[in-house]
Amino acid sequence: MAEEDIKKTTDVVEAPETEAPKTAKKAKKGKRIVTSGQMHIQATFNNTIITFTDKNGGAISSSSAGANGFRGSKKGTAYAAQIAAEKAGEIAKKDHGMNSVDVYVKGIGLGRDSAIRAVSSVGMKIDSITDMTPIAHGGVRPKGERKP
Repeated sequence: MAEEDIKKTTDVVEAPETEAPKTAKKAKKGKRIVTSGQMHIQATFNNTIITFTDKNGGAISSSSAGANGFRGSKKGTAYAAQIAAEKAGEIAKKDHGMNSVDVYVKGIGLGRDSAIRAVSSVGMKIDSITDMTPIAHGGVRPKGERKP
């Protein structure tokens, strides 16, 4: 009996449930539908980078020869550029509904022509092709050369 007196009964008092402030869930952004845009090809001797953008230049999808598993000197080949262009083109067409592009080519690599051909084989219409390769002009006047 003494043991029963020693035991204390504790009542658990529960705090009233307070509602947590509701945080506004961010609405999931839908994929942008861009029917016509731009395709930028940067073709160097070491790699080829393909980027699809909207008319304002906002990137939609991109791919490169290196991102598709090509390593070393194989990245600079025309076949690697073709694979990169097909992958980026499929993403732009499937996810964003792009079906016509203006092509902007920069650089002197081997993947220039094959990337353009690959995009047309994906099913996109090519509206125009513009070469944006910078042209060397001999540089600025050397410092301190003209002295009478």
